[in-house]
Amino acid sequence: MFDDFDAGIAIETMSFENLSIWDDATLKEFEVAKQSHREDRHSFFLLEKGTVHIEIDFQEYQINQSSIIYVHPDQIHRILAMENVVVSSWAMNNESLNPQYLKLLEDITPAKPLVLKEEEFSIISEAVSIAIKFSKRKTDKLYHSLLKDSCNALAAFVISQYSELAKSTDKASRFEIVTKAFREILELNYINLKRPADYAKKLHLSIPYLNECVKHATGYSVSNHIQQRIILEAKRLLYYSDQSVKEIATALGYDDYPYFSRLFTKVTGMTALAFRNKKRG
Repeated sequence: MFDDFDAGIAIETMSFENLSIWDDATLKEFEVAKQSHREDRHSFFLLEKGTVHIEIDFQEYQINQSSIIYVHPDQIHRILAMENVVVSSWAMNNESLNPQYLKLLEDITPAKPLVLKEEEFSIISEAVSIAIKFSKRKTDKLYHSLLKDSCNALAAFVISQYSELAKSTDKASRFEIVTKAFREILELNYINLKRPADYAKKLHLSIPYLNECVKHATGYSVSNHIQQRIILEAKRLLYYSDQSVKEIATALGYDDYPYFSRLFTKVTGMTALAFRNKKRG
């Protein structure tokens, strides 16, 4: 699919139902998908048939038919196994996505597989089919607009399905509203801001109150969330890049390399090198 990333958008339906008749190109594509990788685009997968086992940011998920999942560009993922699969996939870069949708997609990341009701599955299947037809009409005068608008409509539908699961801000408790604001600031600042006091200041709250809200809403302290976000990015870099542990520490805002090493071991239960060797081995 990604070989035809036209105007920052790609879409197609793929069938992986009979391994014995796959051609060399399909087998090669599957082998690539089995390796941990990160895309420079927003990826959506509609599983129309079969079962897929996938790992996203070191968490394993089973996706069953009539399900959809969204993968953010920052997330590392790989296919673990799949059985009799038919999947429709589309991918869009930041420039091709509606700016409003970019913000909403950040809010639902990380996204777990979402099982669609029969009506919703039928609607999005039909919409995917139409978008694929548009993608093949490259001689049309408004080809890029047709492709962009149809894929944005698909993205909007996915966002709306995830949003229905979440409570609206109007109904959310004060604890949940504060926690959501904290997470948004954390995502933008975790490399530069490491202390709960930094986030409390940005939110114009006292440290105890911020911690009370976050702990009440999530069960974990502000410090824990900061550490977990940093270590997640460290894991991604350890697996996906060839940077040394010291270079990764620096990239994540730690000039004190021994401190970073101790933090990684404390949070994960193993050294950074042990993690890299285990995941790559």
